[in-house]
Amino acid sequence: MSDENSPTRDTTTPPANPERAPRATARLDYREEEKDPAFVELKRRHRSFVFPLTITFLLWYFGYVILAAYAHDFMATPVFGVINVGLLLGFGQFVSTFVITMTYVSFANRRLDPLAAQIRADLESKESVA
Repeated sequence: MSDENSPTRDTTTPPANPERAPRATARLDYREEEKDPAFVELKRRHRSFVFPLTITFLLWYFGYVILAAYAHDFMATPVFGVINVGLLLGFGQFVSTFVITMTYVSFANRRLDPLAAQIRADLESKESVA
């Protein structure tokens, strides 16, 4: 039996250069940071935009699915040529997804990102001091 597999062999090795060993640093209490008024405001802004928009989209989506499942005659109503109400509403699902995405990106750029950048800078400065 070789020494490599011996249970008494010490497998821990000290770092080659103790100067480069990771230093223990004081850590921020992120649970405490969550109570910071700026972070609370960031969460409020995000939720006040995302939750109503999500509920609206889900109602629109499930309305479309229910119409497709139970209102065949209505969905088959021709609008022009072979284009019917079902096709237009289905296309509307795709369009609304892109509109929601663009709206959220614009909102985040204007209302969320500046505050998030401020919070990040504050945390980084606190972390560098700690």
